[in-house]
Amino acid sequence: MNTVNLNTMYLAEAVGEPAVNIAIFAGFVAVTMFVVIRASKNNNSAADFFTGGRGFSGPQNGIAIAGDYLSAASFLGIAGAIAVYGYDGFLYSIGFLVAWLVALLLVAELLRNTGKFTMADVLSFRLKQRPVRLAAAISTLTVTLFYMLAQMAGAGGLVALLLDIEGKGGQAVVIAVVGALMIVYVLVGGMKGTTWVQIIKAVLLIAGAGLMTIMVLWKFGANFSSILTDAQSAISGNEATASRDVLAPGAKYGGTLTSQINFLSLAIALVLGTAGLPHVLMRFYTVPTAKEARRSVVWAIGLIGAFYLFTLVLGYGAAALVGPEKILSAAGKENSAAPLLAFELGGVVLLGIISAVAFATILAVVAGLAITASASFAHDIYASVIKRNKVSEDDQVRVSRYTIVVLGVLGIVLGILANGQNIAFLVALAFAVAASANLPTIVYSLYWKRFNTRGALWSIYGGLGSCIFLIIFSPAVSGKATSMVTSVDFHWFPLENPGIVSIPLAFLLGVVGTLTSPQDKGDPARNAEMEVRSLTGVGAEQAVQH
Repeated sequence: MNTVNLNTMYLAEAVGEPAVNIAIFAGFVAVTMFVVIRASKNNNSAADFFTGGRGFSGPQNGIAIAGDYLSAASFLGIAGAIAVYGYDGFLYSIGFLVAWLVALLLVAELLRNTGKFTMADVLSFRLKQRPVRLAAAISTLTVTLFYMLAQMAGAGGLVALLLDIEGKGGQAVVIAVVGALMIVYVLVGGMKGTTWVQIIKAVLLIAGAGLMTIMVLWKFGANFSSILTDAQSAISGNEATASRDVLAPGAKYGGTLTSQINFLSLAIALVLGTAGLPHVLMRFYTVPTAKEARRSVVWAIGLIGAFYLFTLVLGYGAAALVGPEKILSAAGKENSAAPLLAFELGGVVLLGIISAVAFATILAVVAGLAITASASFAHDIYASVIKRNKVSEDDQVRVSRYTIVVLGVLGIVLGILANGQNIAFLVALAFAVAASANLPTIVYSLYWKRFNTRGALWSIYGGLGSCIFLIIFSPAVSGKATSMVTSVDFHWFPLENPGIVSIPLAFLLGVVGTLTSPQDKGDPARNAEMEVRSLTGVGAEQAVQH
């Protein structure tokens, strides 16, 4: 028997029964589709479709935020990064969690009070509507596509592991199925259906990760030190990872000065990126009051914090119980650590459940991304820029539905191209784009009265353009064995994540653009109205200038 057949048998044995995995996932799809159809019966207006009619409570929205935020990168990518790199992998968890403090303290309440449907409502409130809305919509669509890229890539890698699909063609079909399901969820349910899918998914994901954490601790007599010791022994015993000390920093981002600067750039992008993610910011519009917006974030921080503590145990547990050799030889590589650990702990049934939860994670997140991007195009570009606000809300919903289909197809194509990349890393790039293009303009709009239209446009386009430009010419795209393109090398920018350059540049451009156009001081009445509305929430539902 040749080596290929031996490897195929080994992988098939390692991931249990594909039929069971598919059956559990199909059950989840059936239940959530029923919920989405029920929720869709109450979609009577654009506010219902885009923001769920602002009818969700703080705790409900907090759970949904956790469902939206805890993506496939959180579950699969981070657990795999910890299993292979140890401490440096956990830095993703720390960055994603600390980022919520920025969102809570700087933007959550003021953004909810000032906007109606999208981030552009806030950015354009006291500035020139059409150019700022267009810039904000382009930024939103770009960040959404980057984030969707990561989720679709995660879908391909996960199914490759579970169904023993080694060919790219089979994985491409699976990515297409995930995209099609996402399109159906959003077309049918809008924000209400999407929110309930995210709530269900968050409960399942956190409960599943908690159960696996308890099982790992039980195997080691609730002694976390034993887990760390065994993880280090397993990694030291593997030829590919023998030199790594996974209990200390530096396994991934140590050594050279470039590597250390790359880590700093990654940390800045993760911490500042959340407050600029459009699909997270849009969730603040689904609650009725500013108080509920704050409660949402508090609930989200608690749930997300608990989950990231679980990833520490799961990552080191996977290294100790599964071993880096089996993880890196599996079809999904690092992204396979959590499913392989589930199979090690609970056999076919637990693997099927955890795999279904991972699929649910991908579906829920891409649905949230799709509703956000489609709302931005319909509300900001079509209604405000093209039709100059002379359009009905029903027309906005109709255009949004068309946009969802286009985005779904584009997401499928990009996901197929990105299949095989570490999804935690891809999400970090999305965070860098969000922090560069969106956060500076949001902060200046909310806190700086002098900020004007030129400052907003320079900040958005400068941050977005510089970030994308540097990513294209970075090792993330070419020049390394792990790059997206391995056949050619055209990189000259040394950092994989450009946040340390593009984020300060965007803040600087906002200041320079504002100060070089002193004649544009805005409308004092609109400035005063925005200040009152941001602090009190009075009139937030009418936050669109006509």
